[in-house]
Amino acid sequence: MTVWRIPGFLTGAALAAVTMFAASTSSVLADTFPSKPITLIVPWNAGGSTDIYFRALAEVASKELGQPVVVENRTGGTGTLGPVNMARAAKPDGYTLAQIPVTVMRLPLMSARNWDALSDFTYVIHLTGYTFGVTTKADSKFKSWKDVVDFAKANPGKVTYATTGPGGSLHIGMEQIAGKDGIKLTMVPFKGGAETNAAVLGGHVDLQADSTVWGPLVDSGDLRLLNVWTAERNKRWPTVPTLKELGYPFVFDSPFGIAGPKGMDPAVVEKLHKAFKVALADAKVKEIMDKYDFTERYMGPADYAAFVKEVVASEKAALEKLGLAKKE
Repeated sequence: MTVWRIPGFLTGAALAAVTMFAASTSSVLADTFPSKPITLIVPWNAGGSTDIYFRALAEVASKELGQPVVVENRTGGTGTLGPVNMARAAKPDGYTLAQIPVTVMRLPLMSARNWDALSDFTYVIHLTGYTFGVTTKADSKFKSWKDVVDFAKANPGKVTYATTGPGGSLHIGMEQIAGKDGIKLTMVPFKGGAETNAAVLGGHVDLQADSTVWGPLVDSGDLRLLNVWTAERNKRWPTVPTLKELGYPFVFDSPFGIAGPKGMDPAVVEKLHKAFKVALADAKVKEIMDKYDFTERYMGPADYAAFVKEVVASEKAALEKLGLAKKE
């Protein structure tokens, strides 16, 4: 039997041709993208601050892309159901995207999950984060955060605080703050911000850790804001200190961005990134960010992917320290 061997130079030429074909195909795909509407999954209820923000963002991005960016609300799983189902079922063609809450990175560290934040997504653009803070009733004995710490040291477990549930950024943040001071606080879970507001106003809990659902009540003088968890002071409440100013090495703002399924064409990713970056700078979008106290934290695709690795590492260390990490 005769065995034919292909000369090395022909093999190299063939490989080069394949590479050039793949590159040209990618270029054609990017040139024609998008040719139909894009779905942007928001894993929270319609009408909330995050939904309103993304609808404004999508409107501007639609103009940049020349195709509608259609927001779909797919709730559940503490914000993970929508993006995870996208990662499993959607084609990596750029036509299905999702908001990526920090819970996508955190929950697999707490219990067995069938997704991996590091390998199951293509990260497009990091956008922003929330303003969190701790409030107490206006006539509370706690006039400052130091008062809380001093009382908690003398009365372990007696200070109660309301959050929207265990495992969320607010619960993890409060426990890390307490751990830094060596104090014990007692978390009381509620379904949402309206309930945490009512709990602290009614004196059912001492404190409330939440996003700026408490803002109007702070402005009206019904609640006292003790601290904010952003990197800088909030311009609405310029006299209120950040955690860093109080001596804690923390910034907690539950940052989020947009991603698609793994394996997306880099040229398509860049086209999407550019459109949403323009939207992020739009005056209407900025107005909504100011209204709902979102903090801008822009990152491009490479920096966002690197940031996810940092978040996973820091979340793992924090959960292990708190005894909330899953057992290997």
